[in-house]
Amino acid sequence: MSYSIGEAAKMVGLTAHTLRFYDKEGLLPFVKKTSSGLRAFTESDIEWLKIIECLKGTGLPLKQIKQYIDWCMEGDATIPQRLNMFIEQKKRVEEQKAKWEKHLEKINFKIKYYEDAAQHGDLNVFERNPKLLEEKKKLFED
Repeated sequence: MSYSIGEAAKMVGLTAHTLRFYDKEGLLPFVKKTSSGLRAFTESDIEWLKIIECLKGTGLPLKQIKQYIDWCMEGDATIPQRLNMFIEQKKRVEEQKAKWEKHLEKINFKIKYYEDAAQHGDLNVFERNPKLLEEKKKLFED
């Protein structure tokens, strides 16, 4: 079964315009065209689009995504490069995840702080809850 550009875009949560841009940037060399020149996306192409979006979503620049796709098109000889690219991207994602988790801890602290303040109608939170003051010191000492 094949899908039009609009159908494919909808399946991966993008716009047809974005898919045309990806094609122009060389990210879709695997997509075949019909005799009338329209792109015909297959199930396999949809999987490619999903991995492109995954990599893009983790902050990998389009230039590096294109390099990955080029390696895939070159064949098995580039398996080590592809593996290394994913290992390096995983490291970057894990570092970013750790940063986001620290930010989330601070946000959760502020929620507790303001819930207490809202409940009591004032900002004397630390006087009422010394444990929260200790939590603040640990979270914001860096």
